[in-house]
Amino acid sequence: MELSLPFTLTILVLTMGLFGFAYWRGSRPAEPLKVRMVNYHVVQIACIVVVLLMVAHLVTLLSGQPLTPRGGRGF
Repeated sequence: MELSLPFTLTILVLTMGLFGFAYWRGSRPAEPLKVRMVNYHVVQIACIVVVLLMVAHLVTLLSGQPLTPRGGRGF
């Protein structure tokens, strides 16, 4: 499966929306007698990782060349 430009942009927008939702829910004050089932700060971190990967993929799609480390060697 190849990630095309529209699919990459869709993933990026949905992830940013999920980040906004997690930020909103995570910034609400905690209720002492209610247990949070989801740690929204972990969701935010996961969203940041996905956004960074999608931005790197967008750079690769738009430039036509894959990103390489500055040392010139691959992984």
